[in-house]
This record gives sequence, C-alpha cells and structure tokens, in this order.
Amino acid sequence: MSSPPASDVSLTHPDRLYWPDEGVTKQTLAEYCAAVWHFMAPYLVDRPLALLRLPDGIKSQQRFFQKHGWKGMNSRIEEIADPQDAQSEKLLRISDFDGLVALVQSAALEIHLWGTTTDHWETPDMIIMDLDPGEDVVWSAVIAAALEVKARLEARRLAAFVKISGGKGLRVVAPLAPKAGWAEAKDFAHSLAESMSADAPEKYLATATKAKRGGHIYIDYLRNGRGSTTVAPYSTRARTGAPVSMPLDWSDLNELGGPAAFTLANVPQRLETRPRDPWGDFFDAAVPLP
Repeated sequence: MSSPPASDVSLTHPDRLYWPDEGVTKQTLAEYCAAVWHFMAPYLVDRPLALLRLPDGIKSQQRFFQKHGWKGMNSRIEEIADPQDAQSEKLLRISDFDGLVALVQSAALEIHLWGTTTDHWETPDMIIMDLDPGEDVVWSAVIAAALEVKARLEARRLAAFVKISGGKGLRVVAPLAPKAGWAEAKDFAHSLAESMSADAPEKYLATATKAKRGGHIYIDYLRNGRGSTTVAPYSTRARTGAPVSMPLDWSDLNELGGPAAFTLANVPQRLETRPRDPWGDFFDAAVPLP
C-alpha cells in the first residue's frame, strides 16, 4: 500500500472532538482520510458533492446539509457552475487530497456525491440501488436482497458491486459507461425496484410508504436522478460509533454481523491487510446501460 499523502491545508483546533464518545478529533479524521485516500479518490475527485457539516461534532444540533459554498470556505474546495443552471448558486467539488483535508477542516463528517463526474454532467457513470430495511427486518434478509439485485443486474450484463452504507442497509452499485442520460438511468433503476417488489411483495417495496415499511426492505432507486446524491465510498457517517460506508467483496457479506461493522477505527487496518481492493476494477467493469 502506498504511503499516505501529505497536505498543505492546516487544521485549526485539531483536537476538536467530532465523535466525542469515540474520542475522534478533527486530527483523527484527517489521519483516517490520509489512510483511505488512494481507495476513495476514484469516487470522489471531480464529482459534484453534497456535505453534511457538523462544526461542533455529532452531539450538536447544528447540522448543515450543503450543496453550495459558505462564507470563509477553504479555497481548496472548488465552486463550479451547473451547466444546466448557470444562474443559480455554484456547486462544490474537490480535485485532490488537499480538497479532502479542507472538507475535514470544514467539519464535513459525511460526503455525498453525484453519480457522475463534471466531465460528463448529463450521463451518469453508475446505477445505485439502496436497500433500506424497515423495522424488524433481519440482517440476513438485507444480504439476500443485495444478492437478488446483483443477479438482476448481471442478467442485464451489468457488473454489481456492494458496499455497506454505514447506516442501516446495503448499497448495490453498477458502474456505467457514461452514455445514457439521467432519465434513462433512473427509469432503469425504477423498473428493477418495481420488478423485485412485484415478484416478492411480502419482502420488498419500491415506494417509500412509511405505513408499509415494517417487515419490508425499501428498494430506493431515487438516488439515480440528476442532482441526487449517495454517500461516498469510505466516507464516515455522522452517527454514534463513527461508522464508514465501506466497499466489500460479495464474499464478505457472510461474515458481516450487521450494518455498523466498519468504523473509522478499523477500516485503515483492514485496507492494509487485504490482499486486494474489492472495488479495484469498478470503472474497468463499466458498460453502457442496456
């Protein structure tokens, strides 16, 4: 594994606690980002971002979900115009490790991204299927749902990669050659969710009806619309335990005890001891949407 990168961005108050119960400071988060940068960068660089910023840490009521800049923002966080909406507020992007450290300095404890890069705004390069279990759904059922999504994607000749969301569920992601537009990608994801719900209505929902959620897994396809975001691979989550949205091998699913298995504390060591990156060939596996 290559050595962690260095950054010119200075951290003010490096001992500020972001996750107080876990003792995770701003400095700790910066060190974590250095350890995962080489794995995270391919999904983070040159994409429009949305940030969950918590300047006083996860116990604070102050939470800002930001897609636009703010006063005093570090210049390593770039502001970019949306080509479809040039008159509106600019969007955010980073292009290097300094940009990521600037996000840490800005208390961005979660990083969410568009499913495309700013090289091809109108053609997504991934399909994201978010499996969100309702109350009383057992973890093994979430794994079974992910395997079902994988089978359906592969039946359409798309590759399927899995990651733990760092929340309650799993995300299955298919890399795309950026040819189809947003509407086509979203329609494809919607039809996949609808077909799973139609085939097993006792297990799956394709609509976010709160009243029906108990005992069901909601297959959220809405992250595939233009401007929608999904949590970045290797991003921390602003939750107790400092969980991480962690890319996995499919074979890893059998060992997982639940959705919070990977945290800021254990991910760097796991990456060092793994023989290979489970998402190492993600973009090589991209094909056009069928």
